[in-house]
Amino acid sequence: MIKKRNLSGRLTGDILGGLTAMLVALPSAIAFGIIVYSPLGSQYAGKAAVAGMIGAVALGLIAPLFGGTPRLITAPCAPAAAVLSVFVAQLVNSGAILLEAIPFYVALVALLAGIVQFLAGRFGGGKFIKYIPYPVVAGYLSGVGILILLGQLPKFLGLPKGINLLQGVLQPAIWSGASIFVGFVTIAAMLLAPRFLKLIPAAIVALLSGIGAYFALAILNPALLTLIDNPLIIGHISSSGLEAFRTAINQWTYLGGIDAKGLAMLLVPFLTLAVLLSIDTLKTCVILDVMTQSRHNSNKELMGQGFGNIVSSLVGGIPGSGTMGPTLVNVASGGQTRLSSIFAGVFAGLVLLLLGKLMAWIPLGALAGVLIVIAVRMLDKNSLQLLKHRSTIFDFLVILAVVISAVSMSLIVAAGVGTALAIVLFLREQIRSSVVRRKFFGNQKFSKKRRITAELSILESHGKGTIICELQGQLFFGTTDQLFTELESHLAQCSFVVLDMRRVQSLDFTAANMLKQIHNRVKEKQGYLVLASIPLSLPTGRNVKAYLATLGFTETGMNLKFYPDLDSALEWIEDEIINTSSGADKDVFHVLTLPDFEFFSGFPVTAMEKLSETITEQSFHAGEKIFSMGDKSDQIYFVRKGAVKIGLPLTGGMTHHLLTLSRGDFFGEMSFLDKGTRSAEAIAVDEVMLYVLSRNQFKKISEAHPEIAGIFFERLAHAISQRLRLTNIELMALEEG
Repeated sequence: MIKKRNLSGRLTGDILGGLTAMLVALPSAIAFGIIVYSPLGSQYAGKAAVAGMIGAVALGLIAPLFGGTPRLITAPCAPAAAVLSVFVAQLVNSGAILLEAIPFYVALVALLAGIVQFLAGRFGGGKFIKYIPYPVVAGYLSGVGILILLGQLPKFLGLPKGINLLQGVLQPAIWSGASIFVGFVTIAAMLLAPRFLKLIPAAIVALLSGIGAYFALAILNPALLTLIDNPLIIGHISSSGLEAFRTAINQWTYLGGIDAKGLAMLLVPFLTLAVLLSIDTLKTCVILDVMTQSRHNSNKELMGQGFGNIVSSLVGGIPGSGTMGPTLVNVASGGQTRLSSIFAGVFAGLVLLLLGKLMAWIPLGALAGVLIVIAVRMLDKNSLQLLKHRSTIFDFLVILAVVISAVSMSLIVAAGVGTALAIVLFLREQIRSSVVRRKFFGNQKFSKKRRITAELSILESHGKGTIICELQGQLFFGTTDQLFTELESHLAQCSFVVLDMRRVQSLDFTAANMLKQIHNRVKEKQGYLVLASIPLSLPTGRNVKAYLATLGFTETGMNLKFYPDLDSALEWIEDEIINTSSGADKDVFHVLTLPDFEFFSGFPVTAMEKLSETITEQSFHAGEKIFSMGDKSDQIYFVRKGAVKIGLPLTGGMTHHLLTLSRGDFFGEMSFLDKGTRSAEAIAVDEVMLYVLSRNQFKKISEAHPEIAGIFFERLAHAISQRLRLTNIELMALEEG
């Protein structure tokens, strides 16, 4: 019973939401249809109004079925009207296209834009459209707003046919007082309605107020009640919705007459339209997500929008997008599912079929008033805030350039300007951000191979001879000089230059040649260039190592090394420094005895004898596991020969390398101290020989000889403190880097 009640409540909410959303969307759709075909003259206003209504019906019914973002209302929109009106004006001015064929070209542009949207969604293009820089989008939408504003002012003033805006503004005598009065009433109602009538959409109140004002004037001037040749209203609608559908189907006979030149003429308009409609939709979806605490599917929604625009173009409707105003009204009125969006289309269809003829009496001044408010709201007034900060002045100039291009030339030119400036913005951000993420010297960052004190002293004294750079982002012509500048002052003193390329996203020919220059500088002083963590495949699909090899950048040449990760590179460098140092132990294959360990240096003879009686010896082959994570143990291990790798097992059979211990070091001290389980695993890297000391056996010695325990734990504490000091050095370098 509760389930049925919830279902009934949800259906009621969807019906009310769809109805109120239609009441907001339909007047705008009619106005946008008139804008698109306004260059054809007022005689086409009736058909244009029907085209807007058909678009509202087709988009309302189709887009939610295939898109599925709950509550999103799809209808004809301002960006579509602006782009297509400019396109129609260009066709009219060129004179190359028959006037009666222009609606077909509009439909073809809308069809191709819908196909692009559908394919973009099908192949995952939704995420890329969201990356268009905001200044470009803001400039374009502000340009659209200004164009709509300039296009509606002649209708607001009621200028006679053939008089442009500039001429009309300078001749107040030809203004129509009736049209201006109706327009002012509409604008006032649009602005004041939300304050007093929160349940009724402002656009409906404004349009009804404008119509009421018109008929109030008609009482004083009966000539306003004339339908035929009345320039102040939409005028006679000669075709019904069904007749308009039939006309739309028949117009596709023009398709056979289009040649390659005609298709080229459509390219920029339909691509521009596809991008703008997609941005408008996804912007609305993001706001809807915030309001409803949901998450839309960008790619699926683009497919639905594309299919909706395809159907709308085929039946003679105006294309559109997910629109903000009707969507917000739908949510506020109780719409909960995609059914609310479908109901909006159903109600629009009923209005078209039953009340279509009454649309003829809508005053153009009232529509102009609604659109003027919409246009002003489209202007991005917040962009003026960008002038307050020096770092954002260029962003403001981008917005201004796109707006000026849209207004002074065309939206198509503005699209080209916007695209070019988007590239400039990208390059600016890449050049601004440092390609060097962090920079260290060899005495600030060490490999995971733990060294004894004597070896650490060697590494610290030779640390300034190694420079380590973690690179990030794009290595291309705009950032290569930045990297070379960072390294140039160190090339003379460093024998090892390490470039960690794990976070590199791209690399071009200029960057590759810059790496060759660095290599040549290092090679001159018998140093090494070491490239670590080279991506096998960049997001572009390029194999960096293979690409460098084609330029002769291979290990067969002298003084160049490649390593799969930074730790392997650092370990090789440290081994090289230690092995070539005069203070290093040259006999690395010598098996250590207990007195040889730094840990036991200076132990009393009696203590060494007692320990020797307790310590056992163990050997392991390469790859053999010494202990596993979770093992219960109390033993500490001293490495007599070989190396041991300590790792953390991960899901999927992977292991995270924690550290490597070499001859003369020890491990397992935590379980020796707390007798707990092992927190990692230990594996022999090669043939390993170990001394093993159990805590239980050591306890017997310490009870009989407490002085031995005191010395042992003092040495253990000192070794652990040294390791912590080393960790602190690396952490400080990370913070400063």
